[in-house]
Amino acid sequence: MDLKNIIRTIPNYPIEGVLFRDITTVLKDKDALKYSVDEITKSLENIEFDYILGPESRGFIFAMPIAYNMNKGFVPVRKAGKLPAETISKEYDLEYGSATLEIHKDAIKKGDKVIIVDDLLAT
Repeated sequence: MDLKNIIRTIPNYPIEGVLFRDITTVLKDKDALKYSVDEITKSLENIEFDYILGPESRGFIFAMPIAYNMNKGFVPVRKAGKLPAETISKEYDLEYGSATLEIHKDAIKKGDKVIIVDDLLAT
């Protein structure tokens, strides 16, 4: 399956010069969604790890079913102020601004191996 033909590209969103990859078209297509989750799961089969981290918000969509399929724990990484317990924060720059993500301080410990699953990496 060629997901490039399913993912919608919206030019100049949210600002001029950015090509936004809209995955809602994959999510609503049951075959594309299953294919995406299954292919990511397969790509991780020979990797040793303890947890799958899913950054808010669209990382949740893929990370959670993959963690379930692989019998691994899921750790949410959320926008600032969304997690109830003590957190560790990291601010980062985007093509169109900055943001802050947080993780519970006790979510992972030294020596844990994690996989980060997100819908897109922007550079």
